[in-house]
Amino acid sequence: MSHSVEQFFDNLWNDYIKLTPSAAKVHQVLGQGRSIINDHVAFRTFNLAPVRLETLAKHFEGMGYKACGDYAFEAKKLVAKHFEHSDPTLPKIFISELLVEEFSPELQRIVKSLVAQIDADDVAKPEFLYSGAHWQISSTDYEQLLEESEYAAWMAAFGFRANHFTVNVNELPDYESLEQVNETLKQAGFRLNTSGGEIKGSRDVFLEQSSTMADHTAVRFSDMEKVVPSCFYEFAKRYEVAPNQLYTGFVAASADKIFESTNARTDTSTEQDGNA
Repeated sequence: MSHSVEQFFDNLWNDYIKLTPSAAKVHQVLGQGRSIINDHVAFRTFNLAPVRLETLAKHFEGMGYKACGDYAFEAKKLVAKHFEHSDPTLPKIFISELLVEEFSPELQRIVKSLVAQIDADDVAKPEFLYSGAHWQISSTDYEQLLEESEYAAWMAAFGFRANHFTVNVNELPDYESLEQVNETLKQAGFRLNTSGGEIKGSRDVFLEQSSTMADHTAVRFSDMEKVVPSCFYEFAKRYEVAPNQLYTGFVAASADKIFESTNARTDTSTEQDGNA
């Protein structure tokens, strides 16, 4: 593994735990001081130049990743791809993008105004993938996006960075099942995403997933500061599709529920805004 790939994931992780301090605590609880292998890292974007999925993917292709699967999330108006590296210790990459043209003129206007503030030269650098937001946005516009698309609102608040890392449960010492992982986390005080059940997927689809609910963090909007859901940590247990061959893809129906981990609308523990 080249130093630059290792450095990239270190930088990505450091940016992620600034917004998701609970992830560092998860490491302590599950890893007990040992290193944890991540199954995949997920990114979000818009299907607008210069930040289309294909453009962001070039950074990973340059690191030796290859495209392996395509996914569609019709209700959320998203498409996604996943990428794998020949080195199995490197996390898979999952990039989704919002189909902006399928939304209201108002959402399109706001999103296009955000993307217009990005310098295309910045997108060409790998560090763009943990550079955050490249724009100013008002809390009113954020709320407007939230009405239509939690995903668009999250992007507006946080920009380009890992939306979540994912613990590879198969490589976790001391744990045989995802249920055991979930139980340990709940006993340690973590809140899990229960949309579609605590565990999404099953042995039948060769993949089980669970996740924490997103941390909350203060975001400075152009007119005020507001506390909003940031990033979460996911857990994946994979099953064999053939002897000694684990399933490496993703299950769209499960991923659809994982997206809910950043949704303030399903997060009952936080105060809702009056227009929720």
